[in-house]
Amino acid sequence: MTQKLIIFGSGEIAEVAHYYFTHHSDYEVTAFCLDQDYITEDTFLGKPVLPFETVQDHHKTDEHHFFISMGYKNLNQLRADKYQAAKNKGYEIASYISANANVMTDDIGENVFLLEDSTIQPFTKIGNNVTLWSGNHVGHHSIIQDHCFITSHTVISGGVTVGENSFVGVNATLRDHINIGKRNIIGAGAIILSSTEDDSVYPSKETEKSRVPSSKIRL
Repeated sequence: MTQKLIIFGSGEIAEVAHYYFTHHSDYEVTAFCLDQDYITEDTFLGKPVLPFETVQDHHKTDEHHFFISMGYKNLNQLRADKYQAAKNKGYEIASYISANANVMTDDIGENVFLLEDSTIQPFTKIGNNVTLWSGNHVGHHSIIQDHCFITSHTVISGGVTVGENSFVGVNATLRDHINIGKRNIIGAGAIILSSTEDDSVYPSKETEKSRVPSSKIRL
């Protein structure tokens, strides 16, 4: 049975969410939603854009589910705040879990966006309001706490806890049985071999440009 869905957001991530929900789920996206002060167009992708402040007046909470489609700005806190605000209005919160992901746990929260080619091993726990972009590995007995954003092709080994509101960049590797603190930023390509404290940042070095120009290289 098709369920009506409202998506909060009107940027690239909302457009991606609209694609997945429309083509690969039982949801029908009926509207988008933004805070009144941020509405500049009446429609987005052919759907009406509704003010969040009054959305429940005409799109009833017992007839629609809600999905918060936002990025990781302010270490995911803006998405966390809107997720809670939608719950406070009484909406049931949707998740999208790709049929093309290998998911071996049922312990997955609300407002989860879990894309294709990811492997989620047994005994893992995915909290509320977590984004897992495509191609990730989450090892057995690992926990990803609420409001995290995991980009693509990360390796989270077995028994790892990723603290709430954290961001893990592309191709990062977290060794087994460590704890990543709350509100951490793990940079692209970083290798984390021990537990981290809250509010930590682990940037990785960019590959240096060679002094030899490409015209001098034989391929």
